[in-house]
Amino acid sequence: MGSTSTKLSRRTMFAGAGAVGAVAVVTSLVPSAHKDPSVTDTPARPAPARGGGYSLSEHVKQYYKTTRI
Repeated sequence: MGSTSTKLSRRTMFAGAGAVGAVAVVTSLVPSAHKDPSVTDTPARPAPARGGGYSLSEHVKQYYKTTRI
């Protein structure tokens, strides 16, 4: 009967570790769910009449800076 109590304590330990991991994941995601009120949303530009739509925005410029060698 000693092995039964050992398995039970192992199960409890793994269940506790799983619960702690799940809580850690949730708490790491919760702050990102709240939007910073100091950041303003820029309205989307209307689509061009003749197609296309590519524009060299600040986001694209930043991407190009990160890809330089």
